Amino acid sequence: QVQLVESGGGLVQSGDSLRLSCAASGRTFGTMAWFRQAPGKEREFVAAVRRTPGASTYYANFAQGRFTISRDNAKNTLNLLMNSLKPEDTAVYVCAARTVISTTSAIRTGPAYDYWGQGTQVTVSS
Repeated sequence: QVQLVESGGGLVQSGDSLRLSCAASGRTFGTMAWFRQAPGKEREFVAAVRRTPGASTYYANFAQGRFTISRDNAKNTLNLLMNSLKPEDTAVYVCAARTVISTTSAIRTGPAYDYWGQGTQVTVSS
């Protein structure tokens, strides 16, 4: 049975850092990603990483330069280090995975992912 379990969310102040983790079990994945959903807003792509040599990464514009996605293939975990957090980063952050290695055109697309976690709440106060 495939499971994705997120951890690391919490309440922080503007400018703080936070590290999210996603523990995967049941199989290995070609692509793993983080999405987020704020109250009253649609789910949006945050970052993704492929299981390829060099582990190519992709970021949303708002995440570029502040967030770093990484994966530990030996432990089957996915991480997201978030620096310089802003109140607008407040959202439920959800881990997603798909069995295959995503194409560049699909990697930011939610429906392309096969498995989803329950999410972890990140709240950034001003």
